[in-house]
Amino acid sequence: MGPRALGNRSILADPRRAEMRNELNDRVKKREPFRPFAPVVLAEKASEYFEVDQADPFMTLAPRVRSDKQGVIPAAVHIDGTGRIQTIDRAANPRYYGLIEEFARLTGVPVLLNTSFNRKEPIVAAPKDAIACYLLSGIDVLVLGDFYTTDRRGAAGEAYAMPTAALGSEAAATAPASQT
Repeated sequence: MGPRALGNRSILADPRRAEMRNELNDRVKKREPFRPFAPVVLAEKASEYFEVDQADPFMTLAPRVRSDKQGVIPAAVHIDGTGRIQTIDRAANPRYYGLIEEFARLTGVPVLLNTSFNRKEPIVAAPKDAIACYLLSGIDVLVLGDFYTTDRRGAAGEAYAMPTAALGSEAAATAPASQT
């Protein structure tokens, strides 16, 4: 537990469409449109996308997004051209790293948008919180450990999850789906 999601208790989204910021706000976060969402990037690719020469696994830096990459990950670029990055390496979180690595394999982009898994309430702290947030929001998919679901048949607080070998974090959600 801590003040940042860091890939656990996170909402993850595709950063390649600028509209994703508005979709996340409209469907899930319900917050001011000027507030940025954070990019998470494979550590070894960080300097290709951001003007940074060091790892930042705890989101303490907000380097400039390289000008040739701003159009590639527009949803991750703040109004001033920066991004409050999280770098991830395989040893720190193998599942999270693997998810981003697979996204990079499919899209050519080793970056995801990451925001805390909550709406207006505090960040989820237990599976029941994650399920309730999922059921009350416009999140497309819920992943809890090895469970993955798109089912919304239950009332808030109930879930119909099915086991899967899909990658995901302890409590992660993907919102909203984008075109790849």
